[in-house]
Amino acid sequence: MKRFIQHFLLCLSAVAVMTDCGGQKSLSAGTATVHTPVQPVAGISHNDSLRFKVYFYEAVRQQVGGNFDAAYDLLRHCLDINPNAAEAYFMISSYDGVLHGDSAALEDVKKASELNPGNNAYLERLGTGYIRTGNLDEAVRAYEKLWYNSPERSDVLDILAQLYGRQKDYDNMLDVLERMETLEGANEDITLAKMRVYSLQGKKQEEFNELKAMSEKYPNDMNYRVMMGNWLLQNGKPENAYKEYLKVIEEEPSNVPARMSLIDYYNTTGQTQRADSLQEAMLINPKTPVEGKMTLMRQVVAANEQHGGDSSQVISLFKKVLAQPQETSDMAELYAAYMTLKKMPQDSISKVLETVLAISPDNTAARLQLIQAKWGEQDFDSVIELSRQALDYTPDEIAFYYFLGLAYIQKDDDDSALEVLRKGVGRVSEESSASLVSDFYAIMGDILHDKGFAKEAYAAYDSCLQWKDDNLGCLNNYAYYLSEENVQLDKAAQMSYRTVQAEPDNSTFLDTYAWILFKQKKYAEAMQYIDMAVASDTTKSAVITEHAGDIHAMNGDIDNAVKYWQEALQTGSANDKALRRKIKLKKYVEDK
Repeated sequence: MKRFIQHFLLCLSAVAVMTDCGGQKSLSAGTATVHTPVQPVAGISHNDSLRFKVYFYEAVRQQVGGNFDAAYDLLRHCLDINPNAAEAYFMISSYDGVLHGDSAALEDVKKASELNPGNNAYLERLGTGYIRTGNLDEAVRAYEKLWYNSPERSDVLDILAQLYGRQKDYDNMLDVLERMETLEGANEDITLAKMRVYSLQGKKQEEFNELKAMSEKYPNDMNYRVMMGNWLLQNGKPENAYKEYLKVIEEEPSNVPARMSLIDYYNTTGQTQRADSLQEAMLINPKTPVEGKMTLMRQVVAANEQHGGDSSQVISLFKKVLAQPQETSDMAELYAAYMTLKKMPQDSISKVLETVLAISPDNTAARLQLIQAKWGEQDFDSVIELSRQALDYTPDEIAFYYFLGLAYIQKDDDDSALEVLRKGVGRVSEESSASLVSDFYAIMGDILHDKGFAKEAYAAYDSCLQWKDDNLGCLNNYAYYLSEENVQLDKAAQMSYRTVQAEPDNSTFLDTYAWILFKQKKYAEAMQYIDMAVASDTTKSAVITEHAGDIHAMNGDIDNAVKYWQEALQTGSANDKALRRKIKLKKYVEDK
């Protein structure tokens, strides 16, 4: 007999339900199985019936205990004793699903359902299995039987409606919807579903009659009258639609859906000025709900873009709307998004974002967008102020610690930066961005190293690489500092080589790797990489140029070495004294 592998132990649970697990069928934890009581069956002796019970309940016990091999063996033995035991077929189906695939599991469930057609658990599993394998005809039969057994289950009717819909069997779909209506009573969802079916059948009058019936049933619910008007407008009867809208507005003068539909009527009939006038009035009206205003303004933007995209009209309308008191910042956010779409000046967008924050100071997205704008302007004081304010409202958002720390660094306040970054690390959670957390530690490592705390810096770099092992900036700096101390050069070389592989044209990464090779006394190889670094160095870094001189000197190329040292001296370097000495002696002299 085929034995079970370890993966099966992860897929099976104490109950027998067929679900997806690693691409195979298995047992899902937390779902109870309904077993029919084990009864003596005609055709087997009383003694065999007792033996069956013992083995079956032992199979259940073994499965609960996680002993799946034993449970499977016991279930097969149960079927040897009683080949007509529905509960054994049902329980073993999950095992056969894992071992032999969906079709084998489905045959087991089908057998169980045939042996015990009154068991809803079997029928439901059978229907689900047929849906999974794409056999919709059999799925329909299973769910129809299930509904016959449990006519109070609306969820079964919902599945049946979907199945008939997939088969485009609209008559039976309508029949199911009628059954749902009998069970639950008439409601909007069922009415809309029936209307969609009638529409698919091309039965326009029946579609309208459904809506009309709901309107007559609930005469005080003006939504149905508006829906009737919308249907009439969409089906080429604008004047009849207009009458419905007017009736609603006569009953409820402030009815927003009716007025919004009236705008559609004016646009449909070419009365654009009346449409625009009503639209503006609704946008400015404080009684119009925020959701309605947002829908209207999106329609304005969409229509404007379709007709050439003259932003001046849209901006004028935005300003009129925002001049009114705002319940939420939604409209201001939409305005900022529109201005960004139209590529308007950043300072204008920033003013709108400030309006957003004035209304909703805890709006993280708007604040981050504004911080990024201020960063682009190198207005680090504003970045600091915005980030500090943000932490009063959203102290768990580590992005604000990040920007605040970077801004302090730009202001040469490394102490404040280190303090802020440490606080940010304290707010890290499982949901935090690994890349962002990695950068936190990388920056902390750089600051600590600059302060002379090499051990603490290396610990921060190690933490950085635990979060993101390909953080190139960290790998480069970590490797370079190790080479400068002339320690762990093999580790440094491995880290640096990863950066060169990732960015082969990065002059800084090439220089670091060349310098580590130099420290390892691999002078010829070092010269290959330093020459590549010099070729890629558009900024003419004094450090890279000096390294080029040192490496060429150790390769016996004194003329080029002196040339590089002179270039480094002219560029301006902190090692002027050492450079002059190298030039004078025409040989590499280790810095002291």
